[in-house]
Amino acid sequence: MRILFTGGSGKAGRHACAYLRDQGHRVVNFDRVPLGMEGVDDRLGDMTDLGQVYDVMNSYAGFDELVPGTGVPSFDAVVHFAAVPRILVTGDAECYRTNTLGTYNVIDAALKMGVRKIIFASSETTYGICFADGERKPDYLPLDEEHPVIPEDSYAMSKVCNEVTARSFQRRSGADIYGLRINNVIEPHEYETDFPAYIYNPDLRLRNFFAYIDARDLGQMVQCCLDTDGLGFEVFNVANDDHSVALDTDALVARYYDGVPVADMGVRETFYSNAKAKQLVGFAPQHNWGMYLKR
Repeated sequence: MRILFTGGSGKAGRHACAYLRDQGHRVVNFDRVPLGMEGVDDRLGDMTDLGQVYDVMNSYAGFDELVPGTGVPSFDAVVHFAAVPRILVTGDAECYRTNTLGTYNVIDAALKMGVRKIIFASSETTYGICFADGERKPDYLPLDEEHPVIPEDSYAMSKVCNEVTARSFQRRSGADIYGLRINNVIEPHEYETDFPAYIYNPDLRLRNFFAYIDARDLGQMVQCCLDTDGLGFEVFNVANDDHSVALDTDALVARYYDGVPVADMGVRETFYSNAKAKQLVGFAPQHNWGMYLKR
């Protein structure tokens, strides 16, 4: 496929771009800074500028595409990861403006250019727990996509708005638009650098539901969505299968989730349910921290 990937220079994006490249796709990264990855084409620009988004949506990926003399090829899919990545990076209003306007521009331009498959990054923060002022507990565990999304912060608000925007565009167009509620992204080197602290202090992982997503498995999830047609609009939790700490499910529930209804769960089963992604698009995580550190 010929894929426009926005935000490919970021933490999650660079691993997803590499994964898609390795699957044989032609990937064009649209970002404010270059990725500089072999086999991935870079185009610099600002997603909040609608003209720039339309321009890249109808542009050559590289000089080689000039050779056939048949004009600019079309993109088969758009993967939209570009965003202010969290609160406390910019001002709150700028975070909200950038993320919501950028997402509107990307989806609008993609559909008007004939793209029928759009995958966009939503977030675990939509559930209102990650960046809450004080502690918020989920209504139930494991937490699935039917759980209410009522955030308090500008970043998570922007992601909820983007989901509503995407749903509206899908209803009007009939295209496939899938949102990924991505959990805390872990790069391969972070198992060694970060996970020892999580093992000894589980408190560090409370706001992430003790869950995580390996960056390589996130790339696989994008590929699964590219391979699956006909779902219309859907959102998916994206996480690995296990907890990011050494405590098992019962111990975590006893320590952190007193009074929260809990379904029958496995000993190390993630609280951030990925069952829907497995069922509808065939997601099958390949990595867990126990492969890289002794439990």
